[in-house]
Amino acid sequence: MTPEEFRKVGHQLIDWIADYRTRVAELPVMSRTSPGEVKAQLPPDPPQDPESFDQIVRDLEKIILPGLSHWQHPNFFGYFPSNGELSSVLGDYVSTGLGVLGLSWQSSPALTELEEVVTDWMRKMIGLSGEWSGVIQDTASTCTLVALLCARERTTRYGLTRGGLQAEKEPLVVYGSAHSHSSVDKAALLAGFGRDNVRLVDHDNQYAMAPRSLEEMIRRDLAAGRKPCAIVATAGTTTTTAFDPILALAEIAKEYQLWLHVDAAMAGSAMILPECRWMLQGVESADSLVLNPHKWLGAAFDCSLYYVRDAEHLVRVMSTNPSYLRSAADAEVKNLRDWGLPLGRRFRALKLWFLIREQGVVRLQERIRRDLANAQWLADQVRATPNWRVLAPVHLQTLCLRHEPAGLSGEALDKHTLAWADRANRSGSAYLTPATLDGRWMVRVSIGALPTEREHVAALWKLIRHEAETAIPNAERTSSR
Repeated sequence: MTPEEFRKVGHQLIDWIADYRTRVAELPVMSRTSPGEVKAQLPPDPPQDPESFDQIVRDLEKIILPGLSHWQHPNFFGYFPSNGELSSVLGDYVSTGLGVLGLSWQSSPALTELEEVVTDWMRKMIGLSGEWSGVIQDTASTCTLVALLCARERTTRYGLTRGGLQAEKEPLVVYGSAHSHSSVDKAALLAGFGRDNVRLVDHDNQYAMAPRSLEEMIRRDLAAGRKPCAIVATAGTTTTTAFDPILALAEIAKEYQLWLHVDAAMAGSAMILPECRWMLQGVESADSLVLNPHKWLGAAFDCSLYYVRDAEHLVRVMSTNPSYLRSAADAEVKNLRDWGLPLGRRFRALKLWFLIREQGVVRLQERIRRDLANAQWLADQVRATPNWRVLAPVHLQTLCLRHEPAGLSGEALDKHTLAWADRANRSGSAYLTPATLDGRWMVRVSIGALPTEREHVAALWKLIRHEAETAIPNAERTSSR
């Protein structure tokens, strides 16, 4: 493809994306595609001869689009927001178009230095002190793995330079809670701790980790000849957006010399609001922190920020220094290959730079405040309506709710909950995600798509009341435990 051909097709695709964003509200939110339906419309073998971009775009419209659930839809209330502000999309587009790689500072100096600038901008925006240094990773899952690798090496005094975990006499232990993200368990396994050495700490009635239970677990492990290594605290859990008490956990981590990693993937964006920073009280005593601007802030996926207070330790754990990557500037610059798992990195900083410059901090704050207000409005409606319950504190933009009509409990209530949520999703008018809480099904409402306004939240409330209240079969009105 020549630059002129690219220019022509590029304009066509930009127009297509702009049209998609304009009409996305007219599409069913959740894909109605059956398993295998998309694959059946695609040829099993690659084309031997070139195909026109007109044909590719036609298939994009005809085959791919119907097979998508639309995260940028104003009625998308599932999972978590995945906001791709169009300014950030353009930054990602430029990154891909430039096609540069950050293997070292020398390989693309601006890539490294812009990343330093935007991570420092974000550090200041969320109120972190100058003791923290940041780097852009792909996802929070990777950041958590890096944190546990750093924890492992600090506890073993760089056992990687000797026999690794296989040479350790005492098994190392990681502590989280049942409400920690699943990536914590995966990271602990990949870092070599083993499932037997991952502890799930009890939580309180607001689903936050209980410090007393944590300390009891640590003492039992010490008595059993194990070596406590790391605590993963969550600020804004996936299911309920609960906040573990970071300050209390930091005191325990200090007493027993454990690494404290704070997972604020979702909630971190809210910290650009001064009134929300109480949620991270104690974070200055943590060792590492992750937040995902690609969730709620508006950055196009993927863009996770990983912050550490001891950058020298991170580099010592992660560094590689092959001769073909060395340059005379190495002593004066950051080589971000030593700040994470991959050798090369995309120019991710561009999409965050474009976003922050085009929106400004004030507009970003206004949008997050809008979502917080909409969540509180919906919570008030649910609490004021008979047979409906808000099941967990609404700290941010996620609500956990359930319809509990008289005569339904146990498995019958679970069946009712899953049924009305499925009907709402299949209607095409909204997308919700059921989840379990205290062993029973409920429905999460995650508010925060870019175009979601109060009118969309009000329409959602009307929809779910209709689906839940007007379709309760008599067969379901039996108590089952």
